[in-house]
Amino acid sequence: MHIKTFAAALILAIAPCAQGFAQAHAQDPARKPNIVFILADDLGIANVGCYGADHAKTPNIDALAKGGTRFTHAYTAPLCGPSRAMIMTGRYAFRTGAVSQDQTGEMSADRETFLPRLLKPAGYTTTSIGKWGQLPLGPAEFGFDDYLRFRGSGIYWNTQAHGNNYERNGEPQNLRDGEYMPDLMHQHLVDFLKAHRADPFYVYYSLSHVHSEILPTPDSEKGSTNLYADNIAYMDKLVGKLVNELERLQLREHTLIVFFGDNGTAKALASRSTIGGRPLSGEKGSMLEGGGLVPMIVNWPGKVPANKVSPAFFDASDFVPTLAELAGAPLPATLKLDGRSQLALWRGEAVTPREWAFNQLANHWYVRSSGWKLTEKGELYDMSGAPFQETLVAADTKDEAAIAARNRLHAALDTLQPQNGVKDSGDGTGRHANRQDK
Repeated sequence: MHIKTFAAALILAIAPCAQGFAQAHAQDPARKPNIVFILADDLGIANVGCYGADHAKTPNIDALAKGGTRFTHAYTAPLCGPSRAMIMTGRYAFRTGAVSQDQTGEMSADRETFLPRLLKPAGYTTTSIGKWGQLPLGPAEFGFDDYLRFRGSGIYWNTQAHGNNYERNGEPQNLRDGEYMPDLMHQHLVDFLKAHRADPFYVYYSLSHVHSEILPTPDSEKGSTNLYADNIAYMDKLVGKLVNELERLQLREHTLIVFFGDNGTAKALASRSTIGGRPLSGEKGSMLEGGGLVPMIVNWPGKVPANKVSPAFFDASDFVPTLAELAGAPLPATLKLDGRSQLALWRGEAVTPREWAFNQLANHWYVRSSGWKLTEKGELYDMSGAPFQETLVAADTKDEAAIAARNRLHAALDTLQPQNGVKDSGDGTGRHANRQDK
């Protein structure tokens, strides 16, 4: 037999064996689980079908909720930079300095430990795909093994101001005519899954959708009059394609999927984002309920209860300790973490849930508990009408429930002492020098 012919035959003979080994290894019950963290941009609860959205259809995201647990009290900072910093560090902004978009960019890899650095010693290969947001430096400097990133937010086509180029593992790339950034991100994700299917991985999948500029998608009909709905539908389609790919690679049963919003709906779109005909109180950038209350779905077949709705409180600082426990990764001994592991809660075990969630933007903050909210000004709000209404309680109220709530939440703030932490040096909005488009 000719040498080349023999070599080709040998490769064909080995390939199925190698593929079979990878599939068997992927399903090894002793193997650590894969983690896929999907972060949707500017997606509030009123933009997701399973939360009761009037004008959004999200069948694939809804399927994740049906097969897993949907949380109704998940909170994060109301702007993307501070939110992503809390997700990645497990620490509140008054500790990290990520109190605004600009100050988020001043965080140092020497002072803050992002989640991928914790997962690496536990055997995980990690990738960051999509928006890096207002986070500093780049994914590699904070511990990611692989990445694809673009500049700015809401990048879709090369006709946009920052849409001409992107970066893949340190190499500049041009976004060509007709290429759709979300599709490139999906393909990079598929390639990563194929390459690392035999070992545990962590995917930080930071979507373009549905941050403005809201442009036609490849599926938009010519002259579409509802591009926002088109973009939500395309984002949902990509979630479905991801799940299908995990199933095709026989990784689904061994993969935890988290779907989370980075903040509430953008102001320009908040009034049309309704549940039961009612808009939420507040939107992205505000310290009202709709600014920091976001969709959160956790799905892991056979490990996370299916078709469950949990009213338990969760804030974005909880991701680091929760995912570290899942991965068997030790937490940093030299940093004060604010989050607490919610892994037992995710698994449906009987646990004592969080009593409150903390939220901050610039020099404003609040503690939110079941039925109540207390702000940095000492204002107590009755949240029984949330997420549509929040009612200021009179300072001299004689209502015993309100007095007890004030005392509980005041004690929580006394423990945290956010007023003694890093302050906002900007204009108080948490944004970039009064720009309203980020």
